[in-house]
Formats: sequence, C-alpha cells, structure tokens
Amino acid sequence: MKNNQNALMDALFKNLTRAFAFLVFILLAAIMASLIYGSRESIAAHGIAFLWTNNWDPVQNVYGALVPIAGTLLTSFIALAIAIPVSFGIAMFLTELSPVWLRRPLGTAIEMLAAIPSIIYGMWGLFVFVPLFQEYVQPHIIDVFDGVPILGDIFAGPPFGIGVFTAGLILSIMVIPFITAVMRDVFELVPPMLKESAYGLGSTTWEVVWKVVLPYTKSGVIGGIMLGLGRALGETMAVTFVIGNAFNLPSSIFGPSNSIASALANEFNEAGGMQKAALLELGLILFLITTIVLAFSKLLLLRLAKGEGSAH
Repeated sequence: MKNNQNALMDALFKNLTRAFAFLVFILLAAIMASLIYGSRESIAAHGIAFLWTNNWDPVQNVYGALVPIAGTLLTSFIALAIAIPVSFGIAMFLTELSPVWLRRPLGTAIEMLAAIPSIIYGMWGLFVFVPLFQEYVQPHIIDVFDGVPILGDIFAGPPFGIGVFTAGLILSIMVIPFITAVMRDVFELVPPMLKESAYGLGSTTWEVVWKVVLPYTKSGVIGGIMLGLGRALGETMAVTFVIGNAFNLPSSIFGPSNSIASALANEFNEAGGMQKAALLELGLILFLITTIVLAFSKLLLLRLAKGEGSAH
C-alpha cells in the first residue's frame, strides 16, 4: 500500500513539474501570438520595409522601426562596453584582492544598486547627471575629439546632455550590479586548489584570473553578460528620461534618439488603429531581438564547449 502511494506521489510530482516546464513554452507562444495578432495591420501595410524605414509620422499614418531599433541596439552596446570591464574589475577585486572585512559591505552595496527602481535612475539621470554632463563633461569631450578623423564625427554635436550616450551610460550603471553579481558568484566557484597551484608556479593575480579563473567560469560569465544585455534591451523608464525621445537617427553618439521601449512608453497610452499596431510590431521586434541574442549566446557556449573538448 505504501509503495503504491509513493509511486502515485512520484508520478504526480513528475507530471506537475513537467506541466510547469511546458507552461513556460505556452506563455512564450501566447505572448508572441498576441503580438503578431495585434500588429497584423501594421505588418500588412508596411511589410518587411518596416524594419529599415526611417519615418514615424502618426499624422500621415506612416511608420518605420529603424530609429527605435538603432537606438535600442546602440544604447545597449554602449552599456555593455562600459559595464563589462567595470563589472569584471569589481568581481575580480571582490574575489581575489579585497580585504575580508570589505567584501561583505561592498557586495551589499552592489546588491543595493540592483534593487533601485529604474525610474529612480531615470530621475537621477535627468535632474542630476544630465546638467553636470552637459555643462562640465560633454563640451570638453567634443573639443578633445574635434577634427580627429572618425572620432570627431562620433563625438560631435551641441552639448545637449541628453542623448544616446547618456542613455547608454545610465543603462551601464543599472546592469553593472547584475553582471558583477554573477561574475563574483562564478569566480568563487573556482576550486582553490587550481588557483593555489597557479600561484605556486609563480603566476601573477592577473595571470591566475585570465588563464585559470576565466576559462573555468566562461559559461557563467557569458550568462551574466547576457543577463545584463537582456536588462539593457528592455529597459524603459530610465532610457525614456534621458535618451531625448526623438524619432531621428542620431548624428553623433551625443545626439537624441529613441528606443523601442521608450517609444512604447511614450505613445502606447494614446495610440489607436495603425499607430497601436505599429507599436505592437515594435514590441514583436524587441521580443525577436531578445530571442536572437539568447540563441546566439547559447550557440557561443556550445562552440566554446566543443572547442574545449577538441583541445583536450
């Protein structure tokens, strides 16, 4: 009798957990289906040209996604370009160089940064950082790179304070705690014997991290970076405050522009008809971009694992 009860409970537990797992696929399929259905009018009207059309005119009922897509990708790239080295440095300091008494308060401070709501970052960026950046930092950067080939065009334009670079910088501050936390946790999983052996052979701290810690934890490190990228791609309020919300391709990295998330936040409440369908299609594009990024990260991890196997 007891064996029958155990078998019944085991089967029930197995089927219940299987149902929870398939629920994830059902939710993803439902979200994608609802986005496709809601944007069907825009898809039929604009076709594939919606992706590279640089026009967003609710008056003429003509819409294109090029500016929001470019703004989303550019701000996310800037955020990762700043956040990855900073996060790596913080994680390396916490696990290898920090005094024991400093690790806990510093780790707690990083976790507190992750807990701050995004709207607080946006308000701080708009009312505190933007005026300081506009008056004291941006003019000097523009002067330094003025006349320099390529860089002069990238860092050109009037010092508005708001713009793509500011949005990317605020995003980097927001994603640093997430990437740092993952890197720190995976760095701590490295067996001490491996690091002690490298130190015993005369390796420096940098050589131990680069040649022992990173190869051992590369999957976790890439996962943390992808977590930060996912946060940067979908961030709404902080970007809306500081990106400028202009449906224009930025003439430089300091120029105002727009992102998919900020466009949705600004216009969805009052949208209807074709405009609502176009905004839902933007949401569908963001969903697909996130899916592609996740798939690329999985392929990269598989290639790394395959290369590691062939190396041995």
